[in-house]
Amino acid sequence: MWLILAFASAFFLGCYDISKKKSVNGNAVIPVLFFNVLFCTLLLAPITILSQVSPGLLEGTIFFVPAVSIETHGYIFLKSMIVLGSWILSYFAIKHLPLTIMGPINATRPVMTLVGAMLIFGERLNLYQWIGVLLTIVSFFLLSVSGRKEGIRFAHNKWILFAVLAAALGASSGLYDKFLMQQFSSTSVQFWFNFYQCLMMGIILLFLWFPKRKTTTPFQWRWSILLIALFLTAADFIYFYALTDPDAMISVVSMVRRSSVLVSFAGGVLLFHEKNLKAKIIDLGLIFVGMIFLYLGTA
Repeated sequence: MWLILAFASAFFLGCYDISKKKSVNGNAVIPVLFFNVLFCTLLLAPITILSQVSPGLLEGTIFFVPAVSIETHGYIFLKSMIVLGSWILSYFAIKHLPLTIMGPINATRPVMTLVGAMLIFGERLNLYQWIGVLLTIVSFFLLSVSGRKEGIRFAHNKWILFAVLAAALGASSGLYDKFLMQQFSSTSVQFWFNFYQCLMMGIILLFLWFPKRKTTTPFQWRWSILLIALFLTAADFIYFYALTDPDAMISVVSMVRRSSVLVSFAGGVLLFHEKNLKAKIIDLGLIFVGMIFLYLGTA
């Protein structure tokens, strides 16, 4: 069941990437990110309030948001800082890079998670799972070759560095998620980490972006900003719930979630008319085959 949930989360994650690209393309990044976390918090606020006011209505369901201790808030706040750092780097990267480049870079994040899962949680992969991982690694090197044809040199492009650092922070967040979901309520973690991100982004918006807003890229409201929050909330809700399964392997879940690149790649072609598709399709094909091997090795 947790594997099916991981694939469902991947679909919404791909839709999230498309909405994110649409929102930040030629737009101010900081306000977009602030509205994203604000709407994510507001979407979960009703069930959080209802869980405290009338706990009997939702208790026993996956929508129940139990109260958490001060110590737990500390763990969740740490997650908020890790995720927010990853998002800030990712949003700036996706603004300046083609979606067909960003998607496969994100697809390498589970490789980092895999190493951590083996070292920290003692997870071990079977033959099919290893084949899937190795295909993903190969796809990254092919991606760097196709990127050069668009004038994007991986070793000398700061936006590529931003994307890689965002992936590294995202991988560490994934490992931390495995710990959190086995210890605390998934819905409580999701609401409060969005709430803390909203507070932090509000501070960044008011004190760093707002005073310099006239000298930087202007902000334009787009309805795709709301879609970011909708798709991300759905993707995270399913993802966190999948990790509550004691048998769930974070290394496999993270890898499957990166199959979202199939959705974001389609968006890059259909909506943004990105170029150099033949070389990238080979990379995409390797990722797709890798996902098949991961599924066969886990099913």
